Amino acid sequence: MSTLDTETTDPGVERGAGRTAHPRRALRRRAGGGRVRVRGRGRDRGPDRRTGRIPLGRRLRRDRALLLMTAPALLLVLVFHYIPILGNVVAFQDYDPYVSTNGVTAMLESPWVGLAQFERVFSDPGFRHAVENTFVLFLLQLLLFFPVPIALALLVHSVLRPRVRALVQAILYLPHFFSWVLVVTVFQQILGGAGIIAQTLREHGHEGFDLMTDPGIFKFLVTAEGIWKDAGWGVIVFLAALAAVNQDLYEAAAMDGAGRWRRMWHVTLPALRPVIALLLVLRVGDALTVGFEQLLLQRDAVGPGAAEVLDTFVWWTGLRSQDFGYAAAAGLVKGVVGLVLVLSANKAAHLLGEQGVYRK
Repeated sequence: MSTLDTETTDPGVERGAGRTAHPRRALRRRAGGGRVRVRGRGRDRGPDRRTGRIPLGRRLRRDRALLLMTAPALLLVLVFHYIPILGNVVAFQDYDPYVSTNGVTAMLESPWVGLAQFERVFSDPGFRHAVENTFVLFLLQLLLFFPVPIALALLVHSVLRPRVRALVQAILYLPHFFSWVLVVTVFQQILGGAGIIAQTLREHGHEGFDLMTDPGIFKFLVTAEGIWKDAGWGVIVFLAALAAVNQDLYEAAAMDGAGRWRRMWHVTLPALRPVIALLLVLRVGDALTVGFEQLLLQRDAVGPGAAEVLDTFVWWTGLRSQDFGYAAAAGLVKGVVGLVLVLSANKAAHLLGEQGVYRK
């Protein structure tokens, strides 16, 4: 047998060339010219060559375990959040729940009034006053409450001893688990007319005060209550972001002569910027929800002029009087405005180079 015949008997060698052929081409030749799928490098594992994207079917097969894990949470959101959206149809009706014992049948049999409920909402001066109070409270909480968790996270992160840091973190986070009833009670026992401060002033011959019933400072009082209760939650979020910062950046900045403040300005704050943008967008989305339970508990003490917001307005003028169509119209207006605010804030985050709630 000649040398040429010996070389061409192997399917991995091209005939007459004496060079080794491509392994995948040799596999196809062995299989009779058909396409051979190599495990780990098949077409179902990589992106599409033309678009560079993985098709939806392949992603579903790849992530099926994660999808099964999130299915219960998605079911709860569907049942308690998305299906009740269908009830907004009563905003276009003169809804009467006593037409039938079944709520769905009552919606079908209630008369349609079109946009009459929305005309009532926009012509109601009480609604406009509630919107004004809502935005004032939102701006105060955005300016006074939002920076506090960032500052506290930076202070806690600067503590070197892990035990002291864990203790401070637990103390800051503990009020988050308190109900608003307990929070209001604590502030009443401190700042109320019969509180500790007022009683101490009276014992020393001074006139006492009652900040809990003063409409002029009520908005600042509500903001202070929110800071005391929920600032610890923001601290946890920002500390998690700070834990992901590469320590080599701090060492390099220190070697370049940067002090503590410059390291915080040029390393720490840029690392927190994506988280700040995300939480800011979510905060703007909750602009019209400034604490229903908190304000409802203190509404009688300061009066509706100072404590009336959109949620309490819907409660008192809609649900308490069983005018469900009017309450649904006011709530639907609030939802639409909140959606516009979220989209606008997210667009602003994109313009600033951040991801926001979702990508572009």
